[in-house]
Amino acid sequence: MLRLGDYHTLTVVKHVDFGVYLDGGEAGEILLPARYVPDGTAVGDRIEVFIYLDQDEKLIATTLRPLAKVGEFAWLECAWTNEYGAFLNWGLMKDLFCPFREQKQRMVRGQRYYVYIMEDAKTHRLMATSKVERYQQKSGYELALDFSEVLLQYLRDNGGRCNLNDKSPAEDIAARFGVSKKVYKKAVGDLYRRRLIALSEHGIALV
Repeated sequence: MLRLGDYHTLTVVKHVDFGVYLDGGEAGEILLPARYVPDGTAVGDRIEVFIYLDQDEKLIATTLRPLAKVGEFAWLECAWTNEYGAFLNWGLMKDLFCPFREQKQRMVRGQRYYVYIMEDAKTHRLMATSKVERYQQKSGYELALDFSEVLLQYLRDNGGRCNLNDKSPAEDIAARFGVSKKVYKKAVGDLYRRRLIALSEHGIALV
């Protein structure tokens, strides 16, 4: 069964001027635009592609690899906003939508947010949510270990500093990272024990 927002290896069934069509089984033929077709591709070849929806909400394939697929977490930058929500850059031609109802705080263009990639149950469109807690099924210790790597990458991407420390309000931590203060403190402790960060009253910084 074809899964939206995931990778599939599909067979080329025909060439057209603007690309090739792939056998999507019950979903029918799916276009792989010419810009993504590997050189020398012939009918009968099998190609690994990522399946998502184009601007007209039709299934389309790409050989580009997004920063995350459905069911995964990622740290994505807000590319633009409108009256319905925010659009996040996840590495594909079409940005990923995050409606206002799925934002912990109003997203701002140019800022990065920790989100979960999902398929909307009602519309079957791909979207992001920064309300990640309900999708985190691991223990607090496991979450802290996972988040310590997210926090480490955040520091690397933001000049080596974060103005939140273990005394910062839980609301500020949740708004920035989508995790509880307990998980944040455990992650900070893990990075500190590994001698990767220094602590101060102004926040944390890479050593």
